[in-house]
Amino acid sequence: IKILFYQQSVSSQPSHAALQLPQSVNFVVCQLFALLTAFWFRLYLHPSKTSPFIRHVVATLLGFYLALFCFGWYALHFLVQSGLTYSIMIFAELEHMHKLCFIVALGYLSFCQITRVYVFDYGMYSADFTGPMMVITQKITSLAFEIHDGETCMCVLVKMPSLLEYLSYNCNFMGILAGPTCSYNDYMAFIEGTAYQPRHLETNGKENGKYKHTEPSPKNNVISKLCTCAISLAIFLSVSKIFPVERSIDDKFIASTPFILQVLYLYLSMLATRPKYYFIWTLSDAINNAAGFGFNGYNKDGSPRWDLISNLRILDIEFATSFKMFLDNWNIQTALWLKRVCYERCPINPTAATFLLSAMWHGVYPGYYLTFLTGIGMTMAARALRHNIRPYFLGSTTHKSVYDVITWAGTQVAICYTVVPFVLLAVGPSLKFYRSWYYCIHIACLLLVLALPVKPWHLRAKEEQQQQNSLQGGLTGDHNSQCITDNNCNQKHKAT
Repeated sequence: IKILFYQQSVSSQPSHAALQLPQSVNFVVCQLFALLTAFWFRLYLHPSKTSPFIRHVVATLLGFYLALFCFGWYALHFLVQSGLTYSIMIFAELEHMHKLCFIVALGYLSFCQITRVYVFDYGMYSADFTGPMMVITQKITSLAFEIHDGETCMCVLVKMPSLLEYLSYNCNFMGILAGPTCSYNDYMAFIEGTAYQPRHLETNGKENGKYKHTEPSPKNNVISKLCTCAISLAIFLSVSKIFPVERSIDDKFIASTPFILQVLYLYLSMLATRPKYYFIWTLSDAINNAAGFGFNGYNKDGSPRWDLISNLRILDIEFATSFKMFLDNWNIQTALWLKRVCYERCPINPTAATFLLSAMWHGVYPGYYLTFLTGIGMTMAARALRHNIRPYFLGSTTHKSVYDVITWAGTQVAICYTVVPFVLLAVGPSLKFYRSWYYCIHIACLLLVLALPVKPWHLRAKEEQQQQNSLQGGLTGDHNSQCITDNNCNQKHKAT
């Protein structure tokens, strides 16, 4: 996303926008090339027609070609990061391997982010090769934790990959530029052509029986997602210039605009910003689906689902009635990664640790840290409010509808308030925005957390664990690549 839609913290520098154009063109050209190649890959390099070795080689070489086309020799950082961590997986003891991979992968990513921002070019657009490295970091650490958990806590076993398999997983042409991250086992099932078999066994009902021996086509799903991309891009290009976020900190705007209209403007400016993420993530999902990756079983009506690695649910985002609901449907694969490697393993205050890890992973701009530090308070306050207030509105449909409308409006304002520094990037403009709002939402969150009781996180985790156990007791079928998401495993080994 950084490659195509980098936003300046100061909007009065047209020369920066001129520098942005060639990289934007490169990115769009590469993604369209990847989309066309994905169709060819599924049809002519189908698992029934060629070996997994050939599929790995082609996917990897095409990925490196796209990386070189977009980033030049900066793409070598992808190989260095992958090579260092692969060496750790081979030579380090299993007990500490996943931790070392996590430290080295995240450390090397942070080193590249620091040098790119503070050594070469702060605040200006340059070829941000660290964007793909963020996804590679997720894949490396996910695989390391999957291998560790598979060997130590009796989850689904993840075998140690060969070097070719490892590079193919990290740098394949479908996800090298914009992801999303995925499970290693899911990727291997796609390469080997076994992704459809276990999903068939998971389907229920007679209406799905006729699909058991038919490989589903992603054509309709890809077309639908490409339409979503076109609409999202059109909205972003036409509306974002009308409602720039930077106007929220303009002195004349603050002085002449009533506060309620400032709130409305902030909502509209963030509403106009989100379609760029919808465009990139949906296009990336469509590319993977076109290659045959992303099948996730069938709906009750027998239609195939292609959302295994989808990164967002647009309607659930725009109509979210809680802070958690918004986060659960935004950048889904990253949220799952944070849950797997941090939240489920951190012994002390996992919420704060997860937000801080997310800030480190995103980069070194101060605005990222302001956003995620604010997010900690928002999450705690939203949790307290929901646990204490929501039960009073569940007595009737009317009360529940009123509650939903109020919480939707509150959620949208809270999200907009939280992510302004993420867009502005710098400390000065971000704090200026918060001062113009008199830090009112920060103060409200603090008061809510202090005034409303909430169960300690370890008791909530215990209840979630019991609910998960009861659900798992009645489930059968394939749990392909779900070792790392198994709460029994993660809770049992929180210390790891």
